[in-house]
Amino acid sequence: MEYKANILLIYTGGTIGMIKDFETGALKAFDFDELLHNIPELKLLEHNIETLSFGEPIDSSNMQPTYYVQLAEVIAENYKKYDGFVILHGSDTMAYSASVMSFLLENLQKPVIYTGSQLPIGDLRTDAKENLITSIQLAGLQENKKPVITEVGLYFEYKLYRANRTVKVNAEHFEAFTSYNYPPLAESGVHLDVNKNYLYKISAKKELYVHKELETGVIVLKLFPGITEDAIAYMLNFQNLKGVILETYGSGNAPNESWFIKIISAAIQRGIYIVNVTQCLGGSVIMGHYETSTALKKIGVISGKDITTEAAVAKMMYLLPKNLGKNVFKTIFETSLRGEML
Repeated sequence: MEYKANILLIYTGGTIGMIKDFETGALKAFDFDELLHNIPELKLLEHNIETLSFGEPIDSSNMQPTYYVQLAEVIAENYKKYDGFVILHGSDTMAYSASVMSFLLENLQKPVIYTGSQLPIGDLRTDAKENLITSIQLAGLQENKKPVITEVGLYFEYKLYRANRTVKVNAEHFEAFTSYNYPPLAESGVHLDVNKNYLYKISAKKELYVHKELETGVIVLKLFPGITEDAIAYMLNFQNLKGVILETYGSGNAPNESWFIKIISAAIQRGIYIVNVTQCLGGSVIMGHYETSTALKKIGVISGKDITTEAAVAKMMYLLPKNLGKNVFKTIFETSLRGEML
């Protein structure tokens, strides 16, 4: 007899949980108690599904670190009761939220699958039903009565990705997300194919530990030809700044003019951590590969390697409250903690 997994479906907000008022055309959140009425196909699934909803649906543009911690606590409180979790979330900031969750949930050994949709669930052409149904199936996958997936994933349009490897690449197509530097964990077609060699694994003896502190004194600074000394100096001198994700060119290149290096170096000397990530969607930072990144390496800029900007922000917020020494922080950031970089 096939094992029936217990799945907790958590609705935070977003298009996937909306229904259209056909009189006004406006979208409004629907009551998840009516989930089976709106998606009768869920009755055909072999798993036991329970639902939980945030008191007020949160537009993903309004997501904040306090909500991330609340959600991590919900998972922790229900961790032993359920075999897997599916989180319904607005797509605009889903890659950020899911990346943060991967760091908050240390030693995770059950699936936490983020999903959403481009069209509301009541729309005739919606992508919501497929995304939701397959996410539940993935969260319920078992082998020898143990979860197949033991990490935070993001499922959208027939593909499950490692959450902290994803970026949103399209606001209009159903294929809204991709992962340029890491292959899909699973693909849905006629069969549900799991790429087991790419799954993240940890020791089964470790207990789940939930981190509950995130630092918000972080900015993303994107370089562009013509960015001025005054602009960069202003951004790096605001009060309470703790960390900077520096989006550079190509494999980590930046201006090697003296004023630029001086400003970046001064910020590092003041205790601000600066991480070098590439503006390119794919590829990796390799500091020292070209002359225009050698100076950054010398002054102590941290290499983000092939991490996404979204995951770099998440990792920075996660590590800063831990009060690590300068060299330890750099070593840990440049080390993969949840499969977020090579």
